[in-house]
Amino acid sequence: MASLLGETLFEISGQGPAPTKDYFHFAITKSQVIWSWWKISLRSDSRNTPPGQLSESHQDFLEDSRLQNQVAVVFGPHILQYSKNLCQGHYDYIVRLPNALLFNIMAHLDLEDISVFSRTCRRFKELCNSEEFWEQTVRKHCDTVTPTVEALAEEVGWKTIFFTNKLQLQMQISRRKQKENQPCEEKNEPSFSSVPLE
Repeated sequence: MASLLGETLFEISGQGPAPTKDYFHFAITKSQVIWSWWKISLRSDSRNTPPGQLSESHQDFLEDSRLQNQVAVVFGPHILQYSKNLCQGHYDYIVRLPNALLFNIMAHLDLEDISVFSRTCRRFKELCNSEEFWEQTVRKHCDTVTPTVEALAEEVGWKTIFFTNKLQLQMQISRRKQKENQPCEEKNEPSFSSVPLE
């Protein structure tokens, strides 16, 4: 599992809360916590202020209440807690798994579970809304996926294909074929036996 961990375990950047306009970057590597800041001000006495950076070990960060307070003020208490967990060796391995493995896991979840899974973090939300995931889901739930359906998915997206009922899908395919001036042949229609009809 250690091979899943990159050199940088976590990083985040952002502007401090009002009224400050200062910019901050917070990173946790395998051995250090790095806190960087840039003073942003229109005041002439602050214009030439150089950026600052503080680096310390995980253990030092866990004992540094001042830096912890700064992290909480700029990025929120949830980021502080997550950072402390990382510094204590509590790694979130699942978000570091390769996409192919995550897609394989997701293939065994119900749609209701996918909805919950997508709300756990930004990466999972992106995966749950990806074309790759919805193509996998359509192919899993359908008897056949014809080239016509694949071409339509290129236009409207695999997620739309999945949630479109059979009749609507057939109408879209017919309209597409008419636009291409091709005859609509029944044998080219998709077979969606498992997709719930609305």
